[in-house]
Amino acid sequence: MSLTGNLKTISFPDVLQLLSTGKKTGILSIATGSREKQIAFREGNIIYASSVHNQEDLLGNLLLKRGKINKKDLERAVALHKQSGRALGATLIDMQLFDKKEVSDCLRMQIEEIVYNLFSWNEGEFTFTEGTKPDNAPFLVNLTTMNVVMEGTRRIDEWLEIQKVLPPNNILLRISLSPKVSSDEITLSLDEFKVLSVLNGERTLPEIIEASPIGEFPTCRSLYKLIVASLVQGAGQAKEDKIGPEEDEEEIILGIIFKLYNSCYLKIRMVIEDVVGISNPGYKRFIGGFRHGVLVFFPGCNVTDDSGPSFEKFLEEVRKIPESVRMHRILTMLEDMLNEQLEYIFVHLGRGAFQTAVGRVKKEISEPLAMRRELVKKFRLDENFYETIRKAERTLKILSGA
Repeated sequence: MSLTGNLKTISFPDVLQLLSTGKKTGILSIATGSREKQIAFREGNIIYASSVHNQEDLLGNLLLKRGKINKKDLERAVALHKQSGRALGATLIDMQLFDKKEVSDCLRMQIEEIVYNLFSWNEGEFTFTEGTKPDNAPFLVNLTTMNVVMEGTRRIDEWLEIQKVLPPNNILLRISLSPKVSSDEITLSLDEFKVLSVLNGERTLPEIIEASPIGEFPTCRSLYKLIVASLVQGAGQAKEDKIGPEEDEEEIILGIIFKLYNSCYLKIRMVIEDVVGISNPGYKRFIGGFRHGVLVFFPGCNVTDDSGPSFEKFLEEVRKIPESVRMHRILTMLEDMLNEQLEYIFVHLGRGAFQTAVGRVKKEISEPLAMRRELVKKFRLDENFYETIRKAERTLKILSGA
């Protein structure tokens, strides 16, 4: 079996489910731009994963960040690994720098982080080649793929809440000088303790993630909990992250809005088309109601054209709206359209299709809302979007009598 496609049309969780239910053995390769990842399967379960040209996923770098090895020993191990052709993990064991369990634990975490990172990919060409085995895999794991899908989906939902609390990327973070806690004892998880160990008041969020030994998502989740518990606070701005003279603040935030809603509407449209088909008269009438003003620039409105107009044309149309009401009017129209489309799915296609659509929409928002975090918060783009999702979910409960 050979399976090919793009994550724009079939989501990463759907690909995993297909390979799991088919109990497939082989390698799934996914690439976008300069990033490429591979996942090896045996009878539907994940046994290995690797990144190509991605320093953050390398075992040596992971061990270095965890304080398990110094640079000099790592350089010696890498040189010996290249000379002998043996895997780096095996070389580290040969040099008696680590025992097999330590290397195995790090490799397992590395594999899990590679796979979970793919849940945030919204595009990328993928190919599954059946019957092939991973090259130079020193240790194999056995991850139940459906458990990985459930955990990855849970992380997406959790990420929505985390994003609300994390500071802009230009804010330095430090341990609170006077933590407001209700007792003399503070209980920390191991992950939270590890994150606190890299806080020195001189690192921003991206720099803390880079220095952290536990991976991006666990680091952000731990920071979220520490900030909510008043144990971590801002320590002022790093270098000024001002909008330069050649940049337009409004154009930047409109670009984020355009990317965000385009992705969400396209995913909703795909759910509808999977169930009723593109030629369904009811669907055509419903979607035609949005074909006006700036809404025509989104793929949910034009079922005959997948390419859609460019951002430049969208921006030109938007700037015809008076500046004093421009952002309010744009966001109101887009939020109303998103809410109405989700309600349409529930009323006409049922709870299952609704939940599928909401899940796909939630998956789309992480990347755009992480762009220029200070502007996203200034324009309250994240708050408005989350409230639109909650509004649709409240409507579902009313309609279903829950």
